[in-house]
Parts: sequence; structure tokens; C-alpha cells
Amino acid sequence: MSDLRELLRSGLFRRLFATRLTGQFGDGVFQVALAAFVVFSPEKEATAADVAKAFATLLIPFTVIGPFAGVFLDRWRRRQVLLYANLLRAVIVLLVATQVLAGHSGFLFYASALAVLSCNRFILAGLSAALPQAVDNDRLVVANAVSPTAGTLAATLGGAVGVVVRALVGAGDGANALILVVGAVLYMASGLVARTMPRDSLGPDERPQTSTWSELKVVARGLGEGLRHLRERKPAAAALAAITANRFCYGLTTIMVLLLFRNTFNDPQNTNAGLRGFGTAVAVSGAGYFVAAVASPIILRHIGLPTWITVCMVASAIVLAASATWWRVPPLLAGALVLGFLAQGQKICTDTTVQRNVDDTYRGRVFSLYDMLFNGAFVAAAAVAAATLPASGKSIALLYATVAVYLLGGIAYACFRSASRSAHQDRSSVTAVS
Repeated sequence: MSDLRELLRSGLFRRLFATRLTGQFGDGVFQVALAAFVVFSPEKEATAADVAKAFATLLIPFTVIGPFAGVFLDRWRRRQVLLYANLLRAVIVLLVATQVLAGHSGFLFYASALAVLSCNRFILAGLSAALPQAVDNDRLVVANAVSPTAGTLAATLGGAVGVVVRALVGAGDGANALILVVGAVLYMASGLVARTMPRDSLGPDERPQTSTWSELKVVARGLGEGLRHLRERKPAAAALAAITANRFCYGLTTIMVLLLFRNTFNDPQNTNAGLRGFGTAVAVSGAGYFVAAVASPIILRHIGLPTWITVCMVASAIVLAASATWWRVPPLLAGALVLGFLAQGQKICTDTTVQRNVDDTYRGRVFSLYDMLFNGAFVAAAAVAAATLPASGKSIALLYATVAVYLLGGIAYACFRSASRSAHQDRSSVTAVS
């Protein structure tokens, strides 16, 4: 708690923190409005393919935008990125609201939604890259426990507010458009909070001397440099591989749970009940994130980051196998709580590992690669779900395949880290003898 109090005494951290909380609260509101319009509409039947298509459509561009985000995050003032990207997505959300109000779900609707979520990932990568500028290295674990976790909780709370508003004003397109307008106001507020920070306060410390246009033309080269830097920083690379496997599993379980609440646990025509049920699962998982924020710094005083990453993945396999096979709401909610705790615990470790092992000059590019892996894994999970999941959401085969990925990912990460430590000890021994 003393470290947290020290963090909150920093005006720069408080403002960066407030920028995150306000923006991610808006994310929750925006995502509920989209889900209500696309998936939880009484006029639309939600199959696994439909849900997977929606997720894939929203996430695929991030794998394209990610490299460009890295170029700009290592070149532009990160404070300016947080300001203008928030204002831009506020304007685009208002365009989405007009499409929803008109009942249009065609190309322009999806293109606008993609633009909003693309800004979102750009901003989150910038927040992660900027965090080491706002706190010292000794407090990075606490900052990574508090900041992203609180942001996730803010998004969960925003989603809950969106669900309540929809329940109060009705389930029509007008209600969804109203929720989107609220989201736009929150995004604008996040940008204005970012504006209170000094222009140069968030880095980068050094900027490439080449022009922006030439950097855009050599994005592939920049990605290669980021990958080569990661190859030299094996702890960061291994942690990213593990979190990618985790995210793939999380994507599968998310689509499974959504379909269960939409078509199995509730009457498919009662979409408000389905949305409330899924929202409850998300909120319970968010409570697990909060527990992880409190517990992870304490746990990490006693065990190392690699050990906790391994424990989180193996324990996730056990919890999923124990909770989901009952196909009942209470065990699933209990599993969501624990899986949320473990997923966020692993993410805290991954963020800290990457930040500690990656030079600031490359940090924006590496965190953009991080986002690419994070979202690409979810897209891959959506493709698998579309091919294997029935509309009911029940699939024993897919459930245990997900358990296996969790388990094998954790074991592979533990073996890699063990081999790396052994190799380091061998090199140290040779050096000492010489």
C-alpha cells in the first residue's frame, strides 16, 4: 500500500491514470452498445459464426494498425497521441450512433466501429508505453497491477452502466444510439484529461531522425527491428508467447459463454436477459481482475514473475475443466472469477517483464507487437469457434482442447525459462573459470 500511495502522489501518474480510467469506462459503454445492436437484438439469430464474424471483423485490423502505431508511438509525443486519438474516436462514435439510430448495419457501420476500436488499441498501447515515464522502475509492478487492472474494472463498470441504461430506456435502436452518445462524451473527457499533462512528459526520450513518411514506407523494417530486439530480450519474448496462448483460450471461452447466455441459459427472444447474464459474467471476471491487482504485488514478493506466469496458466486449465463442464450458471460464474484473477495476474507479469527488458526506444513498437499478438490470438479463437461451436455454446471437445492449450502453454513456458536459467548459469560458470 505504501508503494500505491507513493504512485498516487505523483501528479503525472494520477493524470495518466485518470486518462485511462475515463477512456476505458467509455470503452465499456461503447462495447455494450455494439453487442446490443449486433448480437443481442431480438430480430437477429446469434450463431457461433455470427458472433465470431463480429469479433473477427472488429479485431483483424488491429494486426495491420499495430505496426503503424509502434512507429508513431516511438516518434510522436505520447501525450499528444492520447489527446487527439481520444477526440477522434469521440467523433467517430457519434457517426456510429447515427448508423445505429437508422438501423444500418452495413459496411459504413462496421468501418466506423473498426475505426473506433483501432483508436482504442492505439491508445492502450500508448498508455502502456508511457507508464515507465510516469513511475520509477521499482514501482512498475505496482503500477502495472493498479493501472491496467483499474482500467479493466472501469470498462466493466461502463458496460454495467450501458446494460442498466438499456434496461431502463428499452431495447430498441434508439436506446443503443443513446448509449453510444454517452460513450462519445466519455472519450472526449479522456482526451481533455490527457491535455492537462505537459506535452513532453510521456516521451519518447529519443525520436528517429527520418521523416514520418519514410518511416511509414519501412514499417516492415521497423517490425523486424522490434522482433530482433525481442529476440535479444528472451524473457520478454517468452512472456509474450505465453500471454498469446492465454488470450487464444480466453477468446474461445468468451464466445462459448456469450452463446450459452444468449441461446441456452435464457430464452433466445429475451435478449435483455441474455445480455444481463453475459454482463454478469464479465463483471465477475472483472472482480477477479481487481483481486489480482491487490494480490499480485504481494505474491510477487515471494515468487518470481516467471513462476507466477506458469502458475496462472496451469491453474487456468484446472479451473476451466472444473467449472465449465457442469454447463450451469453458478459454476461458470465461479470459474469466471478465478479465470479473471489468473488472466490479469499473468498480464501484470507480462507487462512488467516487457517493460523491464525492452529499451524505451523500442517500447512503442514492442507494445504494438504485443497488441497484434493479443488480438490476433482472439481472431484465431473466433475462427476456431465459428468452425466448431454450435449455437448453444456447448462443446465438450472444444472445452477440453482449450484446457489442453492452457496446460501445454504453461508447461512450455516453464521449460523455456528453466532452460534459459540453466544456460545463463553455465555461461556464468565458464566466465568465472576463465
